[in-house]
Amino acid sequence: MRPSESPLSPAAAPTTTAAAEPYRGETRGETFQHRLEQFNPGVVWLDAQGHVTAFNDVALQILGPAGEHSLGVSQERLFGIDVVQLHPEKSRDKLRFLLQSRDVGGCPVKSPPPVAMMINIPDRILMIKVSAMADRAGACGTCMIFYDVTDLTTEPLESPPAGRAAAPRRLFKIPVYRKNRVILIDLKDIVRFQGDGHYTTIVTKDERYLSNLSLADLELRLDGNVYLRVHRSHIVSLPYAVELVKADESMNLVMADAERTAVPVSRAKAAQLKELLGVI
Repeated sequence: MRPSESPLSPAAAPTTTAAAEPYRGETRGETFQHRLEQFNPGVVWLDAQGHVTAFNDVALQILGPAGEHSLGVSQERLFGIDVVQLHPEKSRDKLRFLLQSRDVGGCPVKSPPPVAMMINIPDRILMIKVSAMADRAGACGTCMIFYDVTDLTTEPLESPPAGRAAAPRRLFKIPVYRKNRVILIDLKDIVRFQGDGHYTTIVTKDERYLSNLSLADLELRLDGNVYLRVHRSHIVSLPYAVELVKADESMNLVMADAERTAVPVSRAKAAQLKELLGVI
């Protein structure tokens, strides 16, 4: 999104008021982009220190339960709280980086282009954007806008067996932000995932996309019979496996992407991979 565009541009918007059923492509002539235009964002006002000063109703519906889950605090006590504390510990560094982003070469009160980021909170997947705010005296805080894309990207939550905790909702689409638009990538088109810290490169047969979901986030939400984390930095889609190559003490799995990438397989995962591939 360009600095001159509104952070609430319909081209980048999903929400909690959408229909509960998963989105599985165009239906009744309704495009994905048209569906996004109907969504209401969550909005949070932060002071210069990143403390919450105001919520809209959508933000309270999402962050209220998150505050109780993460901090054990009631909704009334969320005002004045450090917004980073409302998110799981593993997500806090990403959110802190996002809130501290600034236009390096520009005016200190100039709002930087909003940045898209995926953050997991219990049972929800959010896409977050921030924009610096200024009053007559200069920089005064931040407007944080988020869109709940859970129902567009995950399967409905199934009731767990008695005595067991519910598993995270399984992904069937991966949201990414490209050229000022939200794109949903069909899971069935993804050949492999390559991790780099908090970020992940998603590789299809013909394209590459950058996602803010980490490999750890993805591994929890993928079908373990189809997607296997063969290495600390790689998850592969087994239907796209082309060849298993052994060399001395190492093993690589050749994948059907454009480069025919040879993905390293760790010793700890070799036996499980062979079993899933039916290799003796």
